[in-house]
Amino acid sequence: MSQKIATRTAYGAALVQLGRENPNVVVLDADLAKSTKTADFGKVFPERFFDLGIAEQNMIGTAAGLAAAGKLPFCSTFAVFASGRAFEQVRNSVAYSGLNVKIGASHAGITVGADGGSHQAVLDLALMRALPGMTVFVPADAVETAGAVRAAAALRGPVYIRLGRTDVPVLHGPGFQFEPGRAVVLREGGDAAILATGLMVSAALEAAELLAGEGTEVEVLDIHTIKPLDVEAVVAAAKKTGALITAEEHSIIGGLGSAVAETLAENHPVIMKRIGIPDKFGESGSPEELLEHFRLTPAWIAAAVKETIARK
Repeated sequence: MSQKIATRTAYGAALVQLGRENPNVVVLDADLAKSTKTADFGKVFPERFFDLGIAEQNMIGTAAGLAAAGKLPFCSTFAVFASGRAFEQVRNSVAYSGLNVKIGASHAGITVGADGGSHQAVLDLALMRALPGMTVFVPADAVETAGAVRAAAALRGPVYIRLGRTDVPVLHGPGFQFEPGRAVVLREGGDAAILATGLMVSAALEAAELLAGEGTEVEVLDIHTIKPLDVEAVVAAAKKTGALITAEEHSIIGGLGSAVAETLAENHPVIMKRIGIPDKFGESGSPEELLEHFRLTPAWIAAAVKETIARK
């Protein structure tokens, strides 16, 4: 895990490659192209790139129109705006209409940093997951991001791809195959299982290493698709370990933790703990300070695992 690349950077590169392969791909942004990295696409394909300005609702509506006309639109802005400010347009113009619009939402979670709670999307997965027909991807690294972009392009219907600002470790090799709705077991273990998503996957792996040094073997699952959730993988981990811990850079309400809890309640109830943002907004600070403040570091994850195992 030495090389680090931000998922937003990988997103920009993946769009350029996809644009070379498919002339119907168009990219829209809302005055944040340098930050979301869609500017990379704009430099190569200026005739297929549209900056709608600070008008996120209009961007989604325009993307819906382009999709209805047979184009394959990817539209991007910060996740707090894509899921919040433009929610009505995502709901009615895209999801309700079942249109083939892909939303690449960058700068998600608290690792936006000093911008603070007003700009930190910690509710976006709850909103997007609740929309009928919406597929939700949260890639853990650059390789998964490229796979998520390709998978989104291949799927028919709306897709939400959650991306981050900060550099994260590259976990997967070049031969990795991204399969929508299929969890990836990154580490085997029988004492408990950590189901992580996004940048918390690398933190979960580090926590597992810490626990292994103490004689506790923990399974780590990379849940890159929040919806549809890999129910089979969740139930298998529950049956194998009897204790599940979810880890996400999102509210523990409505995101991965909720999805897993619902699945366990209906299929195989076991001891469970949700790690994420409690019922609070984010705060201003460096990404490192905020991850520590909200107890999302490997050490805090390891402590939560031990607490959960003790409840078995």
